[in-house]
Amino acid sequence: MADDAMRLENPGYLTPERIMIRDLAREFTHAEVLPVANRLDPQKADMPRELIEKMGDLGFFGILIPQEYGGLGLGAFEYCLVAEELARGWMSVASIIARGNSFYRSIPGEGPEREAKIRAMAQGRYLGAASLSEPSTGSDLSSVSCMARREGDEWVITGSKYWCTFADGADFISVLCRIDPRGDGGGSGTVSVSVEKPKGELPKGCTGAPIPKIGYFGWKTWELHFDQVRAPARRTEYASGEGEGRAARSVAFGLSLARAHTAARSIGLAQGALEDAMAYAKERVQFGQPISDFQAIRFKIATMATEIQAARQLMYYVCNEIDAGRAGRIETSMVKLFAAEMAERATSEALQILGGAGYTTLHAVERYWRDARLTKIFEGTSEIQQRIIADALLGKPTIRGSN
Repeated sequence: MADDAMRLENPGYLTPERIMIRDLAREFTHAEVLPVANRLDPQKADMPRELIEKMGDLGFFGILIPQEYGGLGLGAFEYCLVAEELARGWMSVASIIARGNSFYRSIPGEGPEREAKIRAMAQGRYLGAASLSEPSTGSDLSSVSCMARREGDEWVITGSKYWCTFADGADFISVLCRIDPRGDGGGSGTVSVSVEKPKGELPKGCTGAPIPKIGYFGWKTWELHFDQVRAPARRTEYASGEGEGRAARSVAFGLSLARAHTAARSIGLAQGALEDAMAYAKERVQFGQPISDFQAIRFKIATMATEIQAARQLMYYVCNEIDAGRAGRIETSMVKLFAAEMAERATSEALQILGGAGYTTLHAVERYWRDARLTKIFEGTSEIQQRIIADALLGKPTIRGSN
């Protein structure tokens, strides 16, 4: 792993406790995640349950869960520190911790039963999946068409969903549905319904198939079809403080943390690519000297390291603002945009440094490159982030249809 000096420790942010958490995740990634990723990613295989259990034992699924429910009760800063290190090994592993930390509020049930599930989630034994997008709906979640109608104490769900990662492995799926077929275009008339199911299966009445992807291996991403799927109606399905039918707005608000998490994953991918490129450049000899002696290679590495550090420091600032309750959409959009765009550049440059070797599955750089490309798309595309930032700075466009 890289020398800590390369990461420019910031004593204002990195307390001894945070350094300890980060180093724990770094050591775990080096010892456990990287070997598994290097073996299974070329096979497009799922991460083993044993690895998930080890992460649960370390508390990685409960970083944001309050201590009274068995979690660590920490903040976005610690969450993103761990995610960055895990992404250095395999982005899917850095992503799966969100199926605990970001899902405990949507756990179905009430009273002691629900509290027991939260405690299990903090240990990685009860995890969720989110089913938001649809074949014709991506960033505009207010326009979802999958319907949920109320029948007594149950919701009945009918419709199609797309891009539901971990639909098979999760213990429940939080499904964003429309309850008012008219809606208002602003997220009203929507509800998030938590559908419990056996681990390793889809819900009863739900069929689907894995989507063929070019990366993000380690788990499957599904297209789902709900046909009269029933789930108990619960108060937790409504947006906090917004009342019934405002789930799309609640989801949009929750994306702020998700975008910081994506920034952390982007930085981890870029850091991994940088470290591998440096190691290769020192070992690869051409024209009688290691290619790390060539100015072209040295300047690439210098630029990569600078951009990674800039993204990391912005992430530290944004996470600190999130934990202090001060972060707005503009800050989280900026860090997601900057880190994702940086990650694609850095991983591509690393692949270039490895040359032909980088274009094989014998080195992890091509994995970082494939996965970095996704960070510009999920949790809101780079273009969506630019729109959010521009609207915050300039106000909404004044001409109808200019969006």
